[in-house]
Amino acid sequence: MLKQLEWLLRVGVFLTFFGHGIFALFGKAGWLPYLKYFGFTTEVAFKLMFAIGIIDVIVAVSILFKPYKPIVIWAIIWALSTALIRPISGEPIWDFIERGSNWIVPLCLYLLLKTKHRNQ
Repeated sequence: MLKQLEWLLRVGVFLTFFGHGIFALFGKAGWLPYLKYFGFTTEVAFKLMFAIGIIDVIVAVSILFKPYKPIVIWAIIWALSTALIRPISGEPIWDFIERGSNWIVPLCLYLLLKTKHRNQ
């Protein structure tokens, strides 16, 4: 049962990071305000978004095939940070709340892996 749960969580993280990574690689214009909030120009923001997209896709594939704990921790921190940027940049708190599963799923995966490692 735990193996199936682990796979569901791995697939969940993969889908979130792969989907967002592809959006970033194609320069999702709706994300520009978040990068501009930190002072990046449009040109730099698109280049940064491309780099973020590459990282997201690497994280997605890595977690799907071999979920190393440091990469899972990165997924938690990155997903939480990108959810928090919404209210920080002036959007309603609901935009953060609706993205809760983006960071809670990798957190659950981390806790499961930690427990699994402890029991071995």
